[in-house]
Amino acid sequence: MSKLQRRNLLQGAAALAALGLAGCATTSSAPSKARVLVVGGGYGGATAAKYIRLLSDYKIEVVLVEPNEAFVSCPISNLVLGGAKQIGELTTPYAALKSKHGVTVVRDYVSGIDAGKRVATLASGSTIAYDKLVLSPGIDLIWDSVAGLKEANAAGQILQAWKAGPETVALRRQLEAMPDGGVYAITIPEAPYRCPPGPYERASVIAGYFKQAKPRSKVLILDANPDVTSKGPLFKKVWAEQYKGILEYRAQHKAVAVDAKSGVVKFEVQDDVKADVLNVLPSMRAGAIAVQTGLANANGRWVNVNYLNFEATAAKHIHVLGDSIQIAPGMPKSGHMANSHAKVAAAAIVAELNGWEINPAPMLTNTCYSYVDAGKNVIHVASVHEYVTAEKTFKTVAGSGGVSAAPTELEGTYAWNWARTIWSDSLA
Repeated sequence: MSKLQRRNLLQGAAALAALGLAGCATTSSAPSKARVLVVGGGYGGATAAKYIRLLSDYKIEVVLVEPNEAFVSCPISNLVLGGAKQIGELTTPYAALKSKHGVTVVRDYVSGIDAGKRVATLASGSTIAYDKLVLSPGIDLIWDSVAGLKEANAAGQILQAWKAGPETVALRRQLEAMPDGGVYAITIPEAPYRCPPGPYERASVIAGYFKQAKPRSKVLILDANPDVTSKGPLFKKVWAEQYKGILEYRAQHKAVAVDAKSGVVKFEVQDDVKADVLNVLPSMRAGAIAVQTGLANANGRWVNVNYLNFEATAAKHIHVLGDSIQIAPGMPKSGHMANSHAKVAAAAIVAELNGWEINPAPMLTNTCYSYVDAGKNVIHVASVHEYVTAEKTFKTVAGSGGVSAAPTELEGTYAWNWARTIWSDSLA
């Protein structure tokens, strides 16, 4: 265990002790005051923690278990790779959840959940009893879907940066160190994966950086899917008009192995590809705790939920949000969608704990902005989703949302303001 992990566990234990939640004390009968345990402080978890407090008029106790000191946004993080933003500009501490909303933040990991007893066990050994549990663990990378990738990542040779933070900064350094005339290659797994347009945005942003700073360099997009999975016509138009000779897109390239020493990625059918910087994204699944506890009952990868309250079908009183769930038709795995999930779930949880009926017709919204250069021009896709009672799922409202006509700098302004607004909505 590293010094940082030990410090986090000690801080988490101190927070638990201050609440009287540490050790075996939490395995007693349910508290007289309702307690919701939130696991994961991303777009889903942080929003749920705040809104449960707000919607309950601060009567429901909320404990957020999150190992990191601050939230780092995956949306917008591709701009760090292009050099337009620093990682600190995407970072928001959890302090306001504590000081303004009374959320108890415990820096730790949840290592186990006893759904029958409604008790979660932390990596530190402490336990927390709950009346309701909100699980928003994001995604985990399926390392063994690409042979050799786990070892290459551990050695810092082949990075993913699909969870924004230190790897984002490290990948930026690899791009800076790459010689002019070098090749950057990104592989994309078969859908579903976190943030459908994200890899194409990343390739575009890095192509924009190369165009300015390393004009002889090249970007390769090696996509396991048969075509671009989101905003395809818009991205392809940009690539043809702005990055001809710089960016190349290749469909149906499913990565199966890497050789970090030689800088080679191998594919199921197509020929090997060699690159100076490899950014290999393997297949993804729900966060580890969802898989370990048997909640991920959709092909062992995603969590099936009741969309009215986002309760897992595999366990009562556990509500799962964000990228970990088996998505409804037309529902992306995005930060904005996780924020929307959280609000529907928070309202349902507050209603259930008070003995009220939950909303029978919830709505969700989603907006996803994508930069197409090193930090100015942006395209978007937006949608509204309604719960269809007869089918027990969400469906996109006909005529809602849509996509950009073309990239513009004005949409770049909208994108940055969207980010600041949603960070405030979730964390301030």
